[in-house]
Order: sequence, then C-alpha cells, then structure tokens
Amino acid sequence: MTVAQTEPSVEHLLWLKDQRCKLLELALSAVHPAGGFGWLDEAGGLMEDKGVQLWITARMTHVAALAALEGDPRAAVAVDHGVTALESTLKDHEHGGWFAAVDGTGVANTDKRAYEHAFVILAAASAAASGNSRGRVLLDEALQVFDQRFWRSSDGLVVDVWNRDWTDLEAYRGVNANMHTVEALLAAADITGNLTWVDYAAQIVERVVHRFAADSCFRLPEHFTQAWMPLWDYNIDVPAHPFRPYGVTIGHLFEWSRLTLQVRTALGDRAPAWMLHDAISLFQRAVAEGWNVDGRDGFIYTTDYAGTPVIRDRLHWVVTEAIAAAWALHEALGTAEPLALYYEWWDHAKARFIDSCSGSWQHELDPNNLPASTVWFGRPDVYHAYQAALLPSLQSVTSFAGALLQP
Repeated sequence: MTVAQTEPSVEHLLWLKDQRCKLLELALSAVHPAGGFGWLDEAGGLMEDKGVQLWITARMTHVAALAALEGDPRAAVAVDHGVTALESTLKDHEHGGWFAAVDGTGVANTDKRAYEHAFVILAAASAAASGNSRGRVLLDEALQVFDQRFWRSSDGLVVDVWNRDWTDLEAYRGVNANMHTVEALLAAADITGNLTWVDYAAQIVERVVHRFAADSCFRLPEHFTQAWMPLWDYNIDVPAHPFRPYGVTIGHLFEWSRLTLQVRTALGDRAPAWMLHDAISLFQRAVAEGWNVDGRDGFIYTTDYAGTPVIRDRLHWVVTEAIAAAWALHEALGTAEPLALYYEWWDHAKARFIDSCSGSWQHELDPNNLPASTVWFGRPDVYHAYQAALLPSLQSVTSFAGALLQP
C-alpha cells in the first residue's frame, strides 16, 4: 500500500468494509442455542459444550450493534439475541449483576467481574444506539450496578472481582478491567448524554496512564494490591495468562494510547496537555519493545519491566490494537509516520493472521509465525479486529457507537 495519501483510499475503505462483513458472519455463527454467543473453534464452528461466557456474548452483541448502525440487515436479530441473553440467562436475578458464564447445567461461574460488566455496559450502549428497544433499559441497569458495586471514587478506579452476592471482594486490583471500563463509559456518555461518565473515564486515564504508566517509563504495570501498589511478580509462574499475564502487555499499551486520545476528544477544551504526550509515549514504547524485537516479524505478547521479551507468541488482538492506535495517533497529529505504520501493520495482518476467504483471524501465532494455542484456543473473538477495521471510516471518535450516530 502507498502511504503518500493522508486519508485512506476508497479501495482501502471498501476492503475494510468487506472485512467487517466477514467478521459479522463469524459473529452470527457464534449464536448459541442456549442464549447469547458461544466459543468458536479454529474452523469457525460453534463449540456448544463450552457454554456461554459473558465477555463473548457482550462483545458479539456490541459488534452486531455496530454493524446494525452501519445498516447491515442481518445484525438487528443478533443484537436482540444478545440483549435477551443479558436480560435472562446471564443475569443474576437474585443478587443483581451478571454471571461470568453459564452452561447446559446452569451457572458455570458465579463471579461478578468488572471486566465483563464493562462489556455489558458497552453492549447495552451500542444496542441502544442501534435502535434496540430494550438496550437503554439494559444500559441504565448496567450503569447502576457499575456505580454501586465497582466504582471507587476515592481511587478514581474500579475494583475487580466480587462473589455472587457481593459480600466478598477479591483483594486483587488490575488495570485491564479499568481499561475496558474507560471504553464502556465513553459509549455510555455518548448514548445517555451524561458527561459524568466522561469524567469517570478521565479519572481512570489520569491514574493509570499519567501516574502508573508514566512513573514506570510507560512500561505499564497491570497488577496491584487493594491499596494500588504494583505486584511486580504477579503470575510470573504463569506468564502466558490470557487475562492477567506477567509483566507488560504490549497490546494494552496501544489500547491505552488510543483510549487516552478518545478521552481527550471527549473532554474537548478541558483535556489536559499531558494526554497527547502520554498517548504518544505509550505508543512509542509499544513499538520499540513489541514490534520485530526478536528477529521475527510481528508483535510479541509481553515483556518484563526492563523491556525484555517474555511471551513471544503473536496474538491477533495485539496487532489490531496497534493498527487502531496508529490510526488514532495519525488523526491526532496529522503526521505521516503513524499512518505508515498503520499500513505496514495491516499488511502484516493480511500476510500472517487473516484468512482471505473467510475473513477469520488466526488468534495466535508462535514466535516463528506458525499457528499456536499457548494463550488462546480457537477463534472466539471478533471485537478487536472489527473495531480496527471500522475506525478509519469514522470521524471524531469518543466511542464507536457514538461516532456512527453522527450525521
């Protein structure tokens, strides 16, 4: 691809549109007969016996809602299917909130996790934006649970995992749940018009990015005590954990960079100057210590706190977040360098990850760029790839659904 142009070509935008259509087809194939959306295997087939997980159902509902906002006639039914699952099978009608997972025998995991609850907010906001008649009620309920159970105004951050009846809170604190909370709150603000949610998102970004990341040379620690002191050795014995890996997660540096820019857009004239600087710093750290650092092309998964590679497998969501962050930084700066990286990383994704026929993404490659399953099995997620393929078509993004609602 040429990088001489400052905006994507019509050809490139049409290719991105085709990728989104194929990713939506995968989401539709994940519809689970028990309700919600299930786990897909390497061939894109539904693994019914793995049950229904909250994070997958919420993400698939969100993606379907974005497709519905773009006018895809197949998407509205999928949105309704997801909303129904969030209203029924995945919801804890006794204690409130949502179960982490259900299966054929009933509730498989009763944990109430901030990570998954953030995606319920996101799914509900996008569903409401797409015109689903029950989306706004679901959104209001999810925001109430969030505000009562997960948000800590004294910290400017969210707590992580409760038990079913909200009587036992895990001592662990983490920034992954906070990151997805930022995304969810920006969507909630766009749909409800309540700027309180933007202020909450800004508080999270200030604490995580401008303090935790900046104080660590933008090698962001992910894991903390309940007093928000870093747990530097957390999961050092299981470094490839899919949600709580040891060390610095390269993809999250990109994701925080993009979200910081989206919060900056939402704040407008109120945005502090440090937001642009810190977004650039996160991006630069991720590129310097994540891209092509071990003699092979691609992004590694994690490093230690000195920048040394730990898990060298290549995960699809990392390159998609790199692509999205490069585009967001290009939009913020108007310069050619992030745009050149944007195209370079799309070329890498096409060569290594994307099935050109089905549009499905190989979720993980080993350090030699061969299919692997050290961290992930199958292909359960289209959310990261769909958003990366959508972002260049939008203007002034605070949230994806909010941008699609703009005239």
